[in-house]
Amino acid sequence: MERSEFSLRSVIYEVAKEKGIDPQILIETVEQAILTAAKRTFGANRELEARFNPDTGNVDLFQYMMVVEAVKDPDREISLADAKEHGLEAEIGEELGFQIFYLEADADKARQQDREFGDVLRIKQQRSAFGRIAAQTAKQVILQRIRDAERDRIYNQFKHRKGELVYGIVRRFERGSNIIVDVEGCEAILPAREQTPRETYRPGDPITALLKEIDRDAKGPQLILSRSDVGLLVKLFEKEVPEIAEGIVKIVAAARDPGSRSKIAVTSKDPDVEPVGACVGMRGSRVQAVVQELRGEKIDIVPFDRDPARFVCSAIAPAKVSRVIIDEPNNTIKLIVPDAKLSLAIGRGGQNVRLASQLSGWKIEAISETQFKEIEAQTIEQLKMVPGIDETLARAFYAAGFRTVNEIAEASEEEIATVEGVGSIERACEIKEAAFANGDAVRRALVERIIAKPQPMSEREIMLLAAGVTDAIAEALERGGYSSVEAVVSENNIEEFARRTSLPLEQAQQIKKAMERFAQEDLGRLRQALESVASRPQRNLKERERYHSSGT
Repeated sequence: MERSEFSLRSVIYEVAKEKGIDPQILIETVEQAILTAAKRTFGANRELEARFNPDTGNVDLFQYMMVVEAVKDPDREISLADAKEHGLEAEIGEELGFQIFYLEADADKARQQDREFGDVLRIKQQRSAFGRIAAQTAKQVILQRIRDAERDRIYNQFKHRKGELVYGIVRRFERGSNIIVDVEGCEAILPAREQTPRETYRPGDPITALLKEIDRDAKGPQLILSRSDVGLLVKLFEKEVPEIAEGIVKIVAAARDPGSRSKIAVTSKDPDVEPVGACVGMRGSRVQAVVQELRGEKIDIVPFDRDPARFVCSAIAPAKVSRVIIDEPNNTIKLIVPDAKLSLAIGRGGQNVRLASQLSGWKIEAISETQFKEIEAQTIEQLKMVPGIDETLARAFYAAGFRTVNEIAEASEEEIATVEGVGSIERACEIKEAAFANGDAVRRALVERIIAKPQPMSEREIMLLAAGVTDAIAEALERGGYSSVEAVVSENNIEEFARRTSLPLEQAQQIKKAMERFAQEDLGRLRQALESVASRPQRNLKERERYHSSGT
């Protein structure tokens, strides 16, 4: 190997200048790499040192041996007699250094060294192989350091731009449908999971994306882009609407079904600036610019309102709402809409109500006026089963938010007394005791009524038929991962059941026993009855899809 082939000096200083790396860092890295390779080749026990020679531009390798009376470690020690025999002036305790010649350019020196000190150094066999190893090691170390420097440069260049828009050019496609994008001279990746459905690209196409992550430890590109993140929608509006960039108009919330539909809620700090109009722009120019960038994704812009009822009604647009029922403890809002508008409120595949729920932060349930009246009538009939509650009082309880006999039985006397028509604490106590005493009879009568005339029921509605289960408890069960009676019954660890549902242990035991009793006595017959109407929701769904696709 020619000296010019392996000379590191020019390479080190050239790389250091081009990549902005301190040359000393490269020198120290190469020295350490050569030393590690030498120990691996000649033996880890040897006392070796690698030192960069600025005159030759190479890394010199040295071995040090201690002069002793009697050698115990031949890799690190030389006897005084051997030292004198080889013409070395030394004393006991002195350290002798030998330069190990390993480059082809130093082949003559290496042969001379083997003749003179071969029996002391014992490296003749490994020496020629190490020359190739050292060259390859130095090359690999420099390339790795270049890669590290590039990664540091990319990280420092983009670390403050996470969550911002970036602009690039599509370069190529990788396995798994990942897209490699050139962003300001750096490679970025748009993973398949972050792409918008139905969007296609070709090499050379320009692309705007959200810089979602900067992965410093990634093996491939560090910059991770997204076209599906809701943040892209927000940033595009900030770019197109000056009032948002200036802070006059604020995007309070946003929800997105990538490639299909999005919703944003906006408000204004200036009473003279109408937020929705500012986002729409003159003749829709601003919103259309965002729609065009998102490849035709539909966008609903709604005004934010601190009143959750008004906000949710705006969010569910274009459907009109007849009535709103808010359940604050369970963070749920029930929307009653005209029968003809139910499919519009729900949207294809539940999209509209799902986006409205994400936008508002409320769990939204949309039902038709007919369904609501049926539920109301059934609930009032159930409440009337309690002795002392006539239809007028049942309607008053319903208006106050009571939906089951269990809820009346578990409510306080003071709470019951506030219901119109109850009048006094004494009367409240009587109603509470009657609800408690007759609760199970009422529940069983309701189960029999449903079995006799079954209607489609959700799993939550079925759980509410078990003794002691109220809406709040059903909500706790669902949050804990118990979405059906069977799920509760199959849980054998009562402590785990109480922990996951956040119920007191004693109450958790009561609910568990009530569910087991319900499953044993009534659930089988109820499931069998409900199977007879299982096809009805599917037909209704098909009708809704046809209605929605007609453009109404």
